[in-house]
Amino acid sequence: MSEESSKPVKKYYDYISVGNRTKQVVYFVEQHDKPVHCELFLTENPSLPTVVICKSKKSADLLGTYLEGKNILNIVAHGNHRASQIEDAANTFNTEENALLITTSKIYETLELNKVQRVINYELPFEPESYFKTLRCVDEVGESILFVSSDEENMLETLELMMKYDIPHSEIDSFEHTPLPKTENKKKKKPRHKKSKKQESKPEAKKED
Repeated sequence: MSEESSKPVKKYYDYISVGNRTKQVVYFVEQHDKPVHCELFLTENPSLPTVVICKSKKSADLLGTYLEGKNILNIVAHGNHRASQIEDAANTFNTEENALLITTSKIYETLELNKVQRVINYELPFEPESYFKTLRCVDEVGESILFVSSDEENMLETLELMMKYDIPHSEIDSFEHTPLPKTENKKKKKPRHKKSKKQESKPEAKKED
C-alpha cells in the first residue's frame, strides 16, 4: 500500500458535505396533523434513540402529552424547566434504551447526548443554521426526519439550496391527511386603497344625505 493511499481522508463539515452524506427524509404534513403523523411514524418505524425538535415550548408540551396518551413514553425538556430537570432528562436519554426526548432547538444545543440516532424535525426552525446544528449530531451515523407543513416549504427550499441537495420525500401509508380547520368569524377584508373592478367599470351612484 502506498503512503499516499494510507493517509486518512479529510472529513468536511460544511452544509453541502454534511447534507450529502447524512440520511434525510421529508414528510409533507400540515401542522394540525403532525401529532397523529408523529405517533404513526414512531410506531411504524424501528425504535431508535430519538430526539424530536419542536419550534416552541408549547408545541413540545402538546406533543409530549399527546404521545403519552397513546402510550408512547417520552421525556420533555425545554426552557420552562429547571436546569436540574433538563440535566435529568439528558441523563435519562443517555441511559435508557431507545429513549424519546422532545425538546426545542435552543435547549437541544445545550444537552450532552451521546447516542442520538434519529432527529425528528417536528417543525422547521426559524433559522436554517439551527437545522444544520442538529444535522451534524447524526452525521453519517443516524438520520434526520423532517415534517414539513405548507407554510414551511420556503424554509425547506432554503435548506436544500444551502446543501445543494434535494431531500427525498416519503409517506406513511396508514396516515390520512385531514382538511385544514376552518377559521371562525373570519371576515373578508375590503380593499383599502384600490377600487374593485366593478367599481372601476361603473360610475358611483350619488348618495343621498
